Amino acid sequence: MILKGSQRAGAKALADHLMNDRDNDHVSCLELRGILSEQLHGAFAEMHAISKATQCKQFMFSLSLNPPQDYIATEQDFLEAADRVEQQLGLTGQPRAIVMHEKEGRRHAHVV
Repeated sequence: MILKGSQRAGAKALADHLMNDRDNDHVSCLELRGILSEQLHGAFAEMHAISKATQCKQFMFSLSLNPPQDYIATEQDFLEAADRVEQQLGLTGQPRAIVMHEKEGRRHAHVV
């Protein structure tokens, strides 16, 4: 799995970007965990609100998961990769969202 991570700000802009179905053939939310909202925009707003009640300075970390070009990853592959990265970064148990994108047959995921 090819990983690319970055700190993010702008919860609404990120949710808009991740749910953009104009640039992707298929968009789906694979997982919303540790959040009451069942929609990505609400989930990110909730994460932001929680951060305001703590001393958190950067409340979103975004990670792209891209399988090698010759490998078709399953949803379970993406979940396992997200779990491994979460554990290695010390983020175990934090709220998270996983959004799947497919474009021209290439499937990848975004974990926030």
